Amino acid sequence: MIYEFEGKVPSVGKGSYVAESAVVIGDVVIGERCFIAPGAVIRGDYGSVRIGDGSAVEDNVVIHARPGETTVIGKRITLGHGAIIHTPVIEDCAVIGMGALVSDFAHIGEWAAIGEGAVVRNRQEIPPGSIAVGVPAKVIGKVDDAYKEQWSRFKSIYEELAEKRYPNGLKKV
Repeated sequence: MIYEFEGKVPSVGKGSYVAESAVVIGDVVIGERCFIAPGAVIRGDYGSVRIGDGSAVEDNVVIHARPGETTVIGKRITLGHGAIIHTPVIEDCAVIGMGALVSDFAHIGEWAAIGEGAVVRNRQEIPPGSIAVGVPAKVIGKVDDAYKEQWSRFKSIYEELAEKRYPNGLKKV
């Protein structure tokens, strides 16, 4: 469901899919060809949320921002099932693993990979192309070309789900 809040109406880009059971509130901009899965909650009530083109917000992800601040999610981002995203900047093509938490004012670099269940702390920086895991998250390696190729395919699948497969193939029974 998409809700206006205090005069702020979410914007959903062309070719994007927002599941009926997802909740999108207020000052939220969702780019083109984004997939917002069932159970996702994106709240732009006292802060703002910006999601770039081709991003996937998987089931039960929570996205919020501090008062007067903006959560920035770049292009072709994958936010894994059950992740919590609160006022960071996440650069293009990053992958946030299932159940990970990315806290206030953290900065996730382009093509960075945050492991499942990791906690990226307040103001923590994860450099571009880094793999970070654990609680708190620690960089343990670098993303290679094979990883980028694999995740580029996965990201394209979500774009296809958003633009074609869900709008044409999802039917209530």
